[in-house]
Amino acid sequence: MKILVLGSGVIGVTSAWYLSRAGHEVTVVDRQPEPGMETSQANGGQISWGASTPWAAPGIPFKALKWMFRPHSPLVLRPRIDPAMWSWLFKMLRNCTPARYAINRERMLRLSRYSHDCLVALRRDTGIHYDERVSGVLELFRTEQELNEAADQAAMLERWNVPSRLLDRAGCVAHEPALRTAQEKITGGMLLPGDELGDCLQFTRELARRAETHGVRFALSTRVDRLTVDDKRIARAITDKGEMTADAYVLACGSYSPLLLRPLGIRLPVYPVKGYSATIDIGNDAAAPAGTLTDVSYKVVVTRLGDKLRGAGTAELTGYDLSLRPSRCNTIKHVLNDLFPGAGDLSRAQYWCGLRPMTPDNPPVLGTTIYKNLFLNTGHGTLGWTMACGSGKVIADLVSGHQPEIDMDGLTLARFS
Repeated sequence: MKILVLGSGVIGVTSAWYLSRAGHEVTVVDRQPEPGMETSQANGGQISWGASTPWAAPGIPFKALKWMFRPHSPLVLRPRIDPAMWSWLFKMLRNCTPARYAINRERMLRLSRYSHDCLVALRRDTGIHYDERVSGVLELFRTEQELNEAADQAAMLERWNVPSRLLDRAGCVAHEPALRTAQEKITGGMLLPGDELGDCLQFTRELARRAETHGVRFALSTRVDRLTVDDKRIARAITDKGEMTADAYVLACGSYSPLLLRPLGIRLPVYPVKGYSATIDIGNDAAAPAGTLTDVSYKVVVTRLGDKLRGAGTAELTGYDLSLRPSRCNTIKHVLNDLFPGAGDLSRAQYWCGLRPMTPDNPPVLGTTIYKNLFLNTGHGTLGWTMACGSGKVIADLVSGHQPEIDMDGLTLARFS
């Protein structure tokens, strides 16, 4: 079949890769001049399948209120007249119960674990490299309360056969020696040894190049304005370069997916949550981490990507505003300097922000729609890099008329009906 993939981020490119390998004629269309130039461009770099955790969790509403009064708050809400935002927030709050949290975490873990298996196979089959490192993800705790909560999480992970190990302060430093200078600021950590790290942008572009050699066409610098319908099918994509037609359409436009779906009568509860990152050149190798960690108190990820160090995090609800706010950048700079002082010159940091496409319950939205030839691959939130390969393989199976290799319950649009 002739397939049109809308979006050339890591989700769109992995979809195109697996669709091409399934024998389809694939075209990827994107408004950017190169693949991976939006949310995939400068994220935290973690492939954290074991740490796939819903933001909608018990206690989050109370924590969010406390965060609002912190100078380096992990969450910032900028009130606005935006019904979509308030509807999304209300739905997210409804998912902050222990029962809903357990259901949503299982759904995310199911897809993330499968996606990691797909990534390992893809890496083996293609020889692709992207500053990858298989050394686990360290969740770093600054308070006794965070450490105690982690003990409860460890029991849940054990039930789901996710390897994890609680570490004391010395154990954290043994795993990541560059934490020596900051060890008095931490109480312990949890190591998820099955998790990985890698440069998402590098992976996306390397895979796009391989996809092109297998016949995938990239129509870049091309903006999709709308989709038209004929007899319960998508008839064509209207772009600023003209019409494009296909037998099937895969929507992988991240936070912008709801804008294309709304005129079609599909209400997709995906809302943009802005995240920030700072990237610096490593000037002192001994002062920089060897792998990746998450500072749980600040909800900031710190990852080494080759000769660069990246900090990423914060969550800002402000619609589709892509302005770089100095206060948010300062939060990431604070964590980098607090944990790894002297690792690099923060005055020369490159700052970036992007819109994470979040669902209110946090699992993504994959699969079919009311239109027979329109498929969704969106809503991955902070875990697009983690879930990309598995999501792409699932979409390729569905478009090809095959049963996916994982249970799709709770991963489709039907859960919002």
